[in-house]
Amino acid sequence: MLTKRFFKTKEEAEVTFEFVHPNAQKVELVAEFTDWKPMAMKFVKKDKAFKLKKRLPVDKQYHFKYLIDGKLWDNDNQADAYVPNNFGTENSIVNTQRLA
Repeated sequence: MLTKRFFKTKEEAEVTFEFVHPNAQKVELVAEFTDWKPMAMKFVKKDKAFKLKKRLPVDKQYHFKYLIDGKLWDNDNQADAYVPNNFGTENSIVNTQRLA
């Protein structure tokens, strides 16, 4: 799940990436804005979800995926869009466009 917060005085959006996987020991966010290097997500016990907050420039689109336990790839089931990648699967898209 993606949650976005926009700032009146900054040209960036705070995006919270949230992913639930019942058997995962570790979930990492892998994205264009991380140069496709995995970023560890924190497990929030009360929400039973892995979360990561990241500030991103507004009016952009970024490809991303989740890496579960270092071996299983998954998309965000509430991403803004999905696009084919070079591996025969799809990437999730997060859009930081401000809505009027």
